[in-house]
Amino acid sequence: QVQLVESGGGLVQAGGSLRLSCAASGSIFSINAMGWYRQAPGKQRELVASITSGGSTDYADSVKGRFTISRDNAKNTVYLQMNSLKPEDTAVYYCNANINRRYTAKTLDAWGQGTLVTVSS
Repeated sequence: QVQLVESGGGLVQAGGSLRLSCAASGSIFSINAMGWYRQAPGKQRELVASITSGGSTDYADSVKGRFTISRDNAKNTVYLQMNSLKPEDTAVYYCNANINRRYTAKTLDAWGQGTLVTVSS
């Protein structure tokens, strides 16, 4: 029905940069808010950054000034540019999208499979 495919995770040194991508496909009329979450071992999943359909953004305090979320509506894709990475950023990162379907007023929260980001010191 709807699939979110993530890419860009991997191993990076502290202070380095990484860009995550998430492309949505399937039964999509339009996409409302999109966001990136992360979950470190033994911890709860937390919201890292979000972006509305109008382009308004919000960030967790821990990443503010280092991460940038953006979206390309023509490609149904959301990005997370991560700069000045720290070992504390190590986690599985999940893409989320709230999707409008063509023939129903009900929206769908879709999730990506997760991509592992490991920051070494």
